[in-house]
Amino acid sequence: MTLAELSIPQSWEAITPEWMTTALGSHHPGVVVDRVRVALRDDGTNRRARLELSYAAGSGPATVFAKAVDPAHAELVALTSGLYHEPRLFASEVPLPLDHPAVYVALIDEERADFLMIMEDVVARGGDPRDSTRPMTVDQAASGVRGLARLHSQYWGDRLTRHPALGWVEPFVAFDGLQYAPLDIARERLGDAVPAEIPALSGEELFVDIWARYIATLTGPSSPQTLLHGDPHIGNTYVLPDDEAGFLDWQMVRRGNFSLDLGYFLQGALTIEQRRRSERELLEEYRDALTLPAEEMPSAAEMLLRYRASVAHGLAIWMATLSGGDAWQRPEICLALVQRYAQAFVDLDTRAAIDAIA
Repeated sequence: MTLAELSIPQSWEAITPEWMTTALGSHHPGVVVDRVRVALRDDGTNRRARLELSYAAGSGPATVFAKAVDPAHAELVALTSGLYHEPRLFASEVPLPLDHPAVYVALIDEERADFLMIMEDVVARGGDPRDSTRPMTVDQAASGVRGLARLHSQYWGDRLTRHPALGWVEPFVAFDGLQYAPLDIARERLGDAVPAEIPALSGEELFVDIWARYIATLTGPSSPQTLLHGDPHIGNTYVLPDDEAGFLDWQMVRRGNFSLDLGYFLQGALTIEQRRRSERELLEEYRDALTLPAEEMPSAAEMLLRYRASVAHGLAIWMATLSGGDAWQRPEICLALVQRYAQAFVDLDTRAAIDAIA
């Protein structure tokens, strides 16, 4: 069997040793897998599994992580995330100069609206997946912003738009559906845990006047474009033993203004007090890590303005998620993130910042 002959198995149990041998072959020449066992599965909007491997010859990873779409949710994923964005990104083999899981194979079956990725299990090299209940330290967040700066620098401006392997990357635009979130659920759950200004927002104000207006600035004529991770909230990160931050789940990859990645990551990765104390230094950390010609470098003032506006995205996404009850994320994860983005919205006067750039 060759890599070109691989098709997408219809269940984790249908992944045979021969199939996995072929999938790993380009990264681990000479390996022969003799056993594949499903050690853990999590079948939600996407299907995920940790697979344990043993070998008849050669050496390879003891575990790999598998990700595929659940056909029942393919339409929803296509609407909000882009069904094939992550496998296309890794199939293109473009360099991503920040820590991320190695991808051994990325397959797409458009006829069946399906994809499958076999990738590194970062836990095997000490990766510690994070969520909002386990915020980063300032040093770990600094590593994250430096990584994002390296990614953004590599594909800033026409470095992205003229890249032959990335012509499929879409602009980040406001997607439909958030306006239907039942905000009463979020308001009830929040109580008085956020500034009073936040529960007072109507759906029209939050999702149209604030969120959609900000999103429209990401691809405006005066906005520098780059390759965006698109969804770098803390739940899509991990920390390595040396405090290097890495990024998972590239399904929302898009092109647009750097501020979406920078703000969405930073405002959610730290506690409110950590952010208040350190965000200006971390913005400078990001700017210092950009490797751009002077004429392309955003000024410190522009960076701060766009960063202030970017709170709109985190606040809207997590208010909508909190309004979904327990269907999407655990309540304590949602609450912590809404509190962080809500306080940042007030602290940074996000409305005024959006007015200044919209």
